[in-house]
Amino acid sequence: MSHYAVEIDPSRLNSSHAQVIDLVGTAARVLDVGCWTGDLGRILIERGATVTGFEMDEEAATIAAERLNRVVRGDLEATPLSEHFEPGSFDAIIFADVLEHLLDPPAVLRDAATLLAPGGRIVISIPNVAHGSLRLALLQGRWKTTPTGLLDHTHIRFFNRASLIELVQGAGLVVDDLRGALADPLRTEVEIDQWGLPDHIVEWVRDQPDALVRQFQLAVRPLQEGEEPGVVPDLVPGADPAEVRGSDRHTVALERSLKARAWIESERERLQALSTRQSERVKHLRERLERRTARTERLKARSKADAVEIERLRAEVERLRLSGLSGLARRVKRRLAR
Repeated sequence: MSHYAVEIDPSRLNSSHAQVIDLVGTAARVLDVGCWTGDLGRILIERGATVTGFEMDEEAATIAAERLNRVVRGDLEATPLSEHFEPGSFDAIIFADVLEHLLDPPAVLRDAATLLAPGGRIVISIPNVAHGSLRLALLQGRWKTTPTGLLDHTHIRFFNRASLIELVQGAGLVVDDLRGALADPLRTEVEIDQWGLPDHIVEWVRDQPDALVRQFQLAVRPLQEGEEPGVVPDLVPGADPAEVRGSDRHTVALERSLKARAWIESERERLQALSTRQSERVKHLRERLERRTARTERLKARSKADAVEIERLRAEVERLRLSGLSGLARRVKRRLAR
């Protein structure tokens, strides 16, 4: 029976109970659904609230009755809250780690909304099935349930942020406040062989949206007539994610790998730039060679033409010489003939 007993420290903001207490705020009349032994309600009573508990477990309800203003025993799956309480009876209704145990959470939320006084709110705390520990466990083919925690063996429904928002909006509720209690993926009760995981996979999972969010807490209220659901507010973490995120062997190995990758990329860029310069140099030299080759060919062609011209001139000279000798011989012959 005691496996759900917890010590609640309202000052430790990175816990689901502290966030729930803060979201309840100054509500005067509070219904704690699934109150267990009344630890949460007792703190709210100390802060001035009147707290009614609703609990299925007989032994837990008996203990809670000593701590809360009133406790009603009942089974949400069998009898709706509206059969136990009058409409408008409460300023705040708490479902702290309850909805994931139910077959039909939307129906329970719609019914609970009828019990709210004007301006009242429902405060929900629920595990995040997309927490990094579960992502890593699934990568290793693990899904081992535990007595409590993210894989509590009594959980029958599982939610990530998107499906949680879909749940409350489908029940006709508006999200006014969204928060998250954080935990590093390697620092939970979920069974993981962390040394069997590649370093870059662990670090990649740690960096994914909502991978550090162990549990969501949100305050919702009934949608007013003619009102649109509107934009869901950004999640407010219970702690600085940078402080929660682990820094271990995986982190060091990835940082070393990233540095090596950065050096390789730098070298690749340097060599690429060098190759580009060399290519430009080769192109320039090839163009010079082509120009000189063309010039040489032109000179060779001109030289050949000059040689032909020289031969022609030589032949002309020889012809003229021979022609001159022939004329001289004729003149000598004529003189001798006289």
